[in-house]
Amino acid sequence: MKKIECYIRPERLEKVKKALFALGVKGMSITDAKGHGHQGGIKLTGRAGDYVVEWIDKLKLELVVSETMPLEKIMDIIVENAATGKPGDGKIFVLPVEEAIRIRTRETGEGIL
Repeated sequence: MKKIECYIRPERLEKVKKALFALGVKGMSITDAKGHGHQGGIKLTGRAGDYVVEWIDKLKLELVVSETMPLEKIMDIIVENAATGKPGDGKIFVLPVEEAIRIRTRETGEGIL
């Protein structure tokens, strides 16, 4: 199994979610997040002058998929639907999952996905 964690712009969630569900992804968790990458935030100009918004609103999507799911296709879908072409579009991380346990029934393995 693989865990995919990605950080995306909040306004791109619906497109990403619909495309993943259409592929057969069954579930995901979404968490509000704040952060910044290399750009160090957003530089804005207001009435009081220039200022920097250091922590930018993002969403963190987490999904665990079985080895039979097309990992490259999932990542392509996220990139295609989350990208705006501007800095701050987000990142995707893929991690191995050693075990999964359904708390209610104690079932284990890929069958609980």
